[in-house]
Amino acid sequence: MLRIKGRVLLGPDDVRDEIWSVDGRITHERPPGADGAATLSGWALPGLVDAHCHVGLDGHGPVDAATSEKQALTDREAGTLLIRDAGSPSDTRWIDDREDLPKIIRAGRHIARTRRYIRNYAHEIEPGDLVAYVAREARRGDGWVKLVGDWIDRDAGDLTACWPRGEVEAAIAEAHRLGARVTAHCFAEDALRDLVEAGIDCVEHATGLTEDTIPLFAERGVAIVPTLVNIATFPDLAAGGEAKFPRWSAHMRQLHERRYDTVRAAYDAGIPVFVGTDAGGSLAHGLVAAEVAELVKAGIPPLEALSATTWGARRWLGRPALEEGAPADLVVYDEDPRADVRVLAGPRRVVLNGRVIG
Repeated sequence: MLRIKGRVLLGPDDVRDEIWSVDGRITHERPPGADGAATLSGWALPGLVDAHCHVGLDGHGPVDAATSEKQALTDREAGTLLIRDAGSPSDTRWIDDREDLPKIIRAGRHIARTRRYIRNYAHEIEPGDLVAYVAREARRGDGWVKLVGDWIDRDAGDLTACWPRGEVEAAIAEAHRLGARVTAHCFAEDALRDLVEAGIDCVEHATGLTEDTIPLFAERGVAIVPTLVNIATFPDLAAGGEAKFPRWSAHMRQLHERRYDTVRAAYDAGIPVFVGTDAGGSLAHGLVAAEVAELVKAGIPPLEALSATTWGARRWLGRPALEEGAPADLVVYDEDPRADVRVLAGPRRVVLNGRVIG
């Protein structure tokens, strides 16, 4: 049994003086025998959510179980207790049996066009096979499928859409028939309208949003996960490819330069925005606090940025926060994260399934 007292943030407008963990579950009522319970004091939040993370993947492709475990532990130490794994070639189902590791919602393996993505990451296929591969990953995942919506086209020398409209429509319809939602990697502008009008549920990065497509996203309720800590790498990527692909390099710099304006315009239009780091490719794990701070820098109010990694993100993913009977997954801080989201970078205690593990 564990007592959490101080200021417990059950939601943006619901703050309690104390809650309890009994047998790994949250209760808001004082349980019998509570006098001898261990106590944690401070500002408590639901376990943080990283909605774009890759456990089991590094810059070269799939990794072994020991490396996957280290990645998950790094995220846990940062307070991330729920991960939407937005594409991984590794089988990480064994993590579900570990009560000391974050909970993972998997999107299966990336589905990309042939030679149009990072080597060893994705199923690389042609459009005629898209529906079959989406069905396969919908059955293997945890309610999500991940497409690569655009990537550099070497013939064009720039980012272009990967899939014809008809195949995208059929593939998304098949995923929905199987009960899965669909998200897509998209850096540029060209693929967005077709994906949204085809019924996609979410877009990763979404740096190509414009005044033409932002209203469409808002009307359809399509979420974005901006991964601003990843977008920060665009200038280095552009420099590395400038000699061979100057158009692509210039495009990447433009997308980077307007990144904050893009995110703020999306938020102002009512597009749901969630926290994701893109950890596990070339980025380190444990960056969730930095991504929340980036959203605030872009102009999202601090309380909304907190929601994007706590209450709101969990609701979007269909997982509980700290309501009665929920798993006791929470993070305790010394100061109020609503006053300064940078507090998230220094969790004092991490509680997972009712166990104090950090």
